[in-house]
Amino acid sequence: MTDTPWPQTRRRVPGWLVDVVQTLAITILLFLGIQTFIAQPFQVEMESMQQTLQSGQYVLVDKLTPRFGPYHRGDIVVFRPPATVGRDAPFIKRVIGVPGDTVTMDEAGRVSVNGVALDEPYVFIDQGATVPVPDEHSWTVGDDQLFVLGDHRNRSDDSRVFGVIPVDRVVGRAFISYWPPPDIGILQTPIYPSLGG
Repeated sequence: MTDTPWPQTRRRVPGWLVDVVQTLAITILLFLGIQTFIAQPFQVEMESMQQTLQSGQYVLVDKLTPRFGPYHRGDIVVFRPPATVGRDAPFIKRVIGVPGDTVTMDEAGRVSVNGVALDEPYVFIDQGATVPVPDEHSWTVGDDQLFVLGDHRNRSDDSRVFGVIPVDRVVGRAFISYWPPPDIGILQTPIYPSLGG
């Protein structure tokens, strides 16, 4: 009498497990696609945009629409700082000058664009402190460049320090604050009527 081997049976993967794996894979791909091409979360880590944005606040950065149109004065942008800054983490600042603009700052820290003084209600007033004014008081914004400043001018390393930034270093435009809950809302872009928009 010879031993007859038992027939080999293949273990079937449960259908629910296949569904879970597929769902996870699609979710990860969608997340990576959205974060790479459409929108990306960003945490504010410094006080340079106070009072508009607080340290620890989270914003969503629009990476899609800037591909189809220029940045505008008043936009809040996230960008990779120049190598001279010595910091790898992205910065978040407000666009003050766009290509073709000449930005000037007087001894009191008042900003003008193309000879027109800006009305800047978003600037944080630090009582008893003076806005540091750099040696250079005038900057010309060339093609594919932006001039950016923080809203808290006393605590901001910005274009006063490192000059204009290339547009290709900009990650995108911050457009929504989504955390913490009391700060949820759309970030408004100011309008400068005296400059035509």
